[in-house]
Amino acid sequence: METLPLSALVLTYNEEANIEACLRSLHGWVDAIFLVDSGSTDGTLDIVRRYTDHVYTHPFASWGLQLNWALAALPWESDWIIRLDADEYVTPALRDELRETLPALTDAVSALYCKRRVHFMGRWIRHGGCYPVWLMRVFRRHRVCFEQHLGEAEHPIVREGAVAYLKHDIVDDNRKGLTFWTLKHEGYAQREVASLMDTLGAARVEMKGALRGTPEQKRRWFKTNVYARTPLFLRAVAYFGYRYFLRLGFLDGVEGLIFHVLQGFWYRFYIDARIWEMRRNGRTGP
Repeated sequence: METLPLSALVLTYNEEANIEACLRSLHGWVDAIFLVDSGSTDGTLDIVRRYTDHVYTHPFASWGLQLNWALAALPWESDWIIRLDADEYVTPALRDELRETLPALTDAVSALYCKRRVHFMGRWIRHGGCYPVWLMRVFRRHRVCFEQHLGEAEHPIVREGAVAYLKHDIVDDNRKGLTFWTLKHEGYAQREVASLMDTLGAARVEMKGALRGTPEQKRRWFKTNVYARTPLFLRAVAYFGYRYFLRLGFLDGVEGLIFHVLQGFWYRFYIDARIWEMRRNGRTGP
């Protein structure tokens, strides 16, 4: 199979349960796989080295900082990058679409959005606003950077050029189990508390929200103008009700019930409890 002028970037930390599915989905059709690890102590790197020699170590501070370091420091040859999390993989349909689409793009296009499917406990979570979620995962490396705050997720910023949308999906399928999922969201909560406190305090952000902007700008607008202005705890209840009932999350079965309660209610309620505790103790930051 001929490779595309497209290099892959994957970040890892103790991902031996997930990384092979990710790398297998990239192997043979991207021109190189670059992996940045932040100190794995399991068998992650043994698996990785079966697929690529481009393995680098760098301490992790935030997703945005790690990605920006990788884009600036690694010896890239391709202009186009596809970025995946270690627990994600490319569907064959998306691979084939990229093989057709990428060579035909004009220089005006700087980035491509694809849809993400979330698999939880073996089930595709199709409802509750969880599909499709549009993510910018393919981009020209000189035209995109990532917001460097310490919030829950990175936000790509297109410096110049247009964006386009692909038809097919990447799959988010973390196989580490519920205990890991919960502990991971504890870490997310700490960063999201910092992000929400910044929002409430009108601190500087690198990407402004826009109701008619990119998917990330729309989510930022909602977070800043609606969610952050809704009273603590009430917003967690309202968000869960919106997802589970109005967006039909109950159609996702038992796995969906667990997912929507944990991710759409417990996680958000826990963040608000952390904020409430900080305010009660007179603190303004985590």
